[in-house]
Amino acid sequence: MTAFSGFHQEDFDVFAIDGLDQRMDAIKTIVRPKLEALGHHFAPVLSLKTGDEMFFHVAKHARRTVNPPKDTWVAWANDKRGYKKHPHFQIGLWQTHLFVWYAVIYEAPAKTEISQSLQSKLDEVMTLVPDTFHWSPDHTEPTSHSQAELGRDGVKKLVDRLAQVKKAELLCGITIDRHDPVLADPEALLERLENTFTVLGKLYTIGR
Repeated sequence: MTAFSGFHQEDFDVFAIDGLDQRMDAIKTIVRPKLEALGHHFAPVLSLKTGDEMFFHVAKHARRTVNPPKDTWVAWANDKRGYKKHPHFQIGLWQTHLFVWYAVIYEAPAKTEISQSLQSKLDEVMTLVPDTFHWSPDHTEPTSHSQAELGRDGVKKLVDRLAQVKKAELLCGITIDRHDPVLADPEALLERLENTFTVLGKLYTIGR
């Protein structure tokens, strides 16, 4: 396994490549080795932070036949076979930024229970999660809003919606602009990611 070398502009530029096959080739050769390195690095870290054995899954985009992917990622969950049905963690790229998420997406059967757990400890959640962290209701969209923007009422709406709407999702974490110099500094980036997972690991535990 190659050592993680950080992210550079060419990693984000793959999403400007036209054509499914051409973009997928670039993702596989340029970005995927870095995601796999992160997968190996953080699996034991996340296992320690959550108390659940975590396995990593790199996005394969296997079902795509026409449209090239607009983002790609590595995810960790306490299931060797897949992550979508479980609360999980993600690191990935859109063309504009890197994202790091605790994610409960629409396939998760325990959405209602997770919503209720987070609702009952909302004050703890608001204290735990820094105001600079972002929340999102949809993993397929690049936009998200900071906790400072949303406030307690905004976060509560997202948490409530997770139980009320069939296709609802809930994501919490950070985004890092593609031009932020920390991305090209592997040691500094790994430290930032680990600090983020310290917070998100506690959020995972609260949501159980």
